[in-house]
Amino acid sequence: MIKESHIKKNALRTRRRAAIRKRLSGTTIRPRLAVFRSLNNIYAQIIDDSKGITLLSLSTLSKDIQLDEGLKKTEKSFQIGLKLGEKAVASGISLVAFDRSGYKYHGRVKALADGARKAGLVF
Repeated sequence: MIKESHIKKNALRTRRRAAIRKRLSGTTIRPRLAVFRSLNNIYAQIIDDSKGITLLSLSTLSKDIQLDEGLKKTEKSFQIGLKLGEKAVASGISLVAFDRSGYKYHGRVKALADGARKAGLVF
């Protein structure tokens, strides 16, 4: 059963997301690192909005990486950020704009950002 508080919470996040996206856009020089977090997984994409293409994407469900089952969700998020950052640096992307998609910069979102920074991405 969906409670009224959950509907309000999602509506507020959608509003924050729209406000962020109004002033944040990915370019060829500085693509956008977009984050989406679901209840159990986290997804990250590096997007060039000027061309409308996704340059790189990675998630906890990706087949090309192996994550330990015993890790906590925050630790998995850090690993995803680290792997995405390594792939981005290898493909020549070092400067990105971080799009937190209306989520608080806390917990899994912060862990993903820290992993990406550790791998060499600048934002």
